[in-house]
Amino acid sequence: MSTETETGAETAETEPAQSSSALDINPESVLAVARKDFQDSVRSWLFWVLSAFFFILLVTLTGTIAYFDGDAVLAEGATTDVLVSLVFSAGSFIIPAIAIVLGWKAIVGERESGSIKILLALPHSRTDVLLGKLVGRASVLSLSLIIGFVLAAIPVAVLLGTFDVTDYLGLLLISVLYGIAYTSVTIAVSSLLRSTTFAAAAAFGVFALFYVFWGTVVGVVGMLISYDYLPESDTLVEAAMFYQSVNPNAAYGNALSFVTSAPDLEDQGAPMLEMFFDGSLPFYLQDWFAFIVLLFWIVVPIGLAIYRFNRVDL
Repeated sequence: MSTETETGAETAETEPAQSSSALDINPESVLAVARKDFQDSVRSWLFWVLSAFFFILLVTLTGTIAYFDGDAVLAEGATTDVLVSLVFSAGSFIIPAIAIVLGWKAIVGERESGSIKILLALPHSRTDVLLGKLVGRASVLSLSLIIGFVLAAIPVAVLLGTFDVTDYLGLLLISVLYGIAYTSVTIAVSSLLRSTTFAAAAAFGVFALFYVFWGTVVGVVGMLISYDYLPESDTLVEAAMFYQSVNPNAAYGNALSFVTSAPDLEDQGAPMLEMFFDGSLPFYLQDWFAFIVLLFWIVVPIGLAIYRFNRVDL
């Protein structure tokens, strides 16, 4: 009887220790998981296909500017501004789609096949696996963006005639940050589900939420106010503006406006907003706040995923 009591006590003492060790992060383990993930992408040619895609996209957009609006844009000296605007329009759709394709099976695919147990049998904690998957998939997207941008730099400069290196580098940096944010959200979703079918549906739902439904909510609120179904309240309007500002897509445009010379890409009507707020925009409508939003979508989803993943039965 005393032996059973002692055994129970030992188990009770061991469980918190195991739970706490699961949350420990081993950088070498994280890098090992990330390296394997990245190497698998290189072997499957996915990395090179993405690099070529981003190169072609940039050259195509630049060629479009040069062919249709070249003289007018050159006269205004705003060639890189126009490129930033076009990349924002295309990238706000394409980059999330690629991040979702890269990340949706990252964890759930291995859970469904059973290979996650083999991976965890190695000296990797669940936290290490999640972070390693994030670093690996984010590296595939980020480095393919960098290679595509670097290879496209000369054709872009030749086609545009004038070329602002600072704006170009700012466009690359924010696009990378934006892609990592969507990768984090997608891997978090992948870690919460057991079926690849449900994961695919959830990944599509994430894309639809941010790209379609998020802005629709703001429009519906505005319509309800205009038809007197909701009271016309400054607080309600400000809440809707804050809600819109924390969309990663809106943050992408605002961050680009902050680091490049491109005009207000989100078309929020800054002068009218300043009049509404008596000449001083609240912090959440200022462009610098977009960096906080993007960092939020990188850190918080993967943090919640780590908390949940360490407590589920695989």
